[in-house]
Amino acid sequence: MRALIFPGQGSQKVGMARAMAEKTEALLERPIFQICCNGPEEELKKTANTQPAIFLASAMMTEWLRLNGYAYAMTAGHSLGEYNALLAAGVASFEDLIGLVDIRARAMEKACPAGNGAMSAILMLDRAEVERVCQEASSEGICVVANFNCPGQVVISGVAAAVKKAGELAVKAGARKVTPLEVSGPFHSPMMQSARDELAHAIEKVPFADARVPVYCNVDAMPTTSAAELKNKLLQQITGSVRYEDTVLNMIKHGVSEFVEVGPGKVLAGLNKKIAATVPTQFASDPDSLVALLHDNQQLNFELDKSF
Repeated sequence: MRALIFPGQGSQKVGMARAMAEKTEALLERPIFQICCNGPEEELKKTANTQPAIFLASAMMTEWLRLNGYAYAMTAGHSLGEYNALLAAGVASFEDLIGLVDIRARAMEKACPAGNGAMSAILMLDRAEVERVCQEASSEGICVVANFNCPGQVVISGVAAAVKKAGELAVKAGARKVTPLEVSGPFHSPMMQSARDELAHAIEKVPFADARVPVYCNVDAMPTTSAAELKNKLLQQITGSVRYEDTVLNMIKHGVSEFVEVGPGKVLAGLNKKIAATVPTQFASDPDSLVALLHDNQQLNFELDKSF
């Protein structure tokens, strides 16, 4: 049984999604084509540009899988990638979802003044211990777990002073390393509440259908097909933890024998090796790997335009 998984912010690279980006500039009302294809990297790293760009890249590759009849039984995405998981499951249209991604990205970028929030990756410390140090550091302000990525890699988020204190406490508790992340805000924390509120108004206007295949959602790592539940969990994700490790384990428990990472980079494949090394992850991360994937499955029915 095969599952499609989609990366989130951090997987961007200049040159991705050339053709689709060009076609959707009018929709987004800014030069995503130029940013995707030519950079500069500083512009691509801005949340307001990064999120629509990654969504475009993954969506283009998903469309080619669909045109070639590539079968899959469930989907999931890491943070932003959940929007691509919804697209692959037939929950909403490309136009509606990229519109929500655009609103989400802009709202997240302005939710917290620069310097007020922070995120750090804590390596090789038990997740329960990470939650404990976050709670202790909360005396300095909001500090929560943002991402349960894989065994030995947990990301925390919140007020800058509290995140710094939690990192110090984590080292004392035995963490191998604490790495501050270069991000524009304290994502997946209560500090994103204003972004969640803004997205809530937008999502009310977008029609969602029940998913054709189960979508494993970030907030609870459980399979969901109900349109109403998917909307609710998408909103919870803005301020809640990404439970990626639990998601992968649950998908395997429910029968997945192969993952296919669809989107730029191989971030999720690396996490998957640490979660369940015996379950393989294939790639559709660029035009060449997409062609190879379809050839391997004897399903290449259309000539691929490698300009994307």
